[in-house]
Amino acid sequence: MHIVYVSDGKAGHRSQAVGLYKAMQRQSAEEVTFEEVSIDQLPVFSLFSAIFNKNFAALKQRPDYIFGVGSHTQLRVLLLGQVYPQAKTIILMKPNFPVTWFDYAIIPEHDGMAASEHVILTQGALNPIVNEQRHQQNRLLIALGGSSKRHQWNEEKVLDSIQQIVNLHPQAEIILTTSRRTPEEFLDHLNEKSFASRLKIFPVEQTPQGWIFEEMQQAEAVWVTEDSVSMIFEALTAGCRVGIIEIDRLKSDRITQSIDLILKHGLVSQSASILKLAEPSAFKEAERVAIYLLA
Repeated sequence: MHIVYVSDGKAGHRSQAVGLYKAMQRQSAEEVTFEEVSIDQLPVFSLFSAIFNKNFAALKQRPDYIFGVGSHTQLRVLLLGQVYPQAKTIILMKPNFPVTWFDYAIIPEHDGMAASEHVILTQGALNPIVNEQRHQQNRLLIALGGSSKRHQWNEEKVLDSIQQIVNLHPQAEIILTTSRRTPEEFLDHLNEKSFASRLKIFPVEQTPQGWIFEEMQQAEAVWVTEDSVSMIFEALTAGCRVGIIEIDRLKSDRITQSIDLILKHGLVSQSASILKLAEPSAFKEAERVAIYLLA
């Protein structure tokens, strides 16, 4: 079985496609191969020409599935589907085109679409994480984001939340990391606090690729600022208890509503105490979608 992923070069989009590929690889009895092709290698005019030949030279082999994530990939996925009509076209987002033009659209439920023959709804975006069952008791992780188009960083709220987490877990090993969006001066201000001595601090600039995913595999619980939606779902998928650190909301939209939804469902909590965080759930969205596609 061969999967072709039409790539726009964005790491977050690739993570979703790889997550689904890995899940299909785990669920399939046959070998599953993956080929990533940049949109730059797929000129639209060339794809139109290839429809008549039923072959496109840039691909290593004929695909069984064609994945796309991102607006700029959608037309190319559709055209490749015309070149290889036996392949299933799968777009991992709410598409700009009618969903019936694709075999399947995999869409987070917060986008407000109804499930249908062509629409598979998920809780959050897919990711490549699996729960490796290596979580260590009393090992806690705090992952900080920053301001975004829908959130405003609130240093006072974040410092207060960190202090509460530290005070409520005197025996715990507490690891803290930042993101590219965390204000530069924040760690200086944090280090001025007496409770900072209880933290092992790893600025994002000092963490290699994959570091945060490894930490999630070891942590019993993870607290994430609410702007970092992908990381919240990654922590759930890793099998951690998950806490939300509130910052200020600039507006309400489908992303903030997705946080409200998982709070309402009890998957996550705004408590600073691990005792009040939900027990880890079997959160395997990529697995569930893969099983559906392969059935």
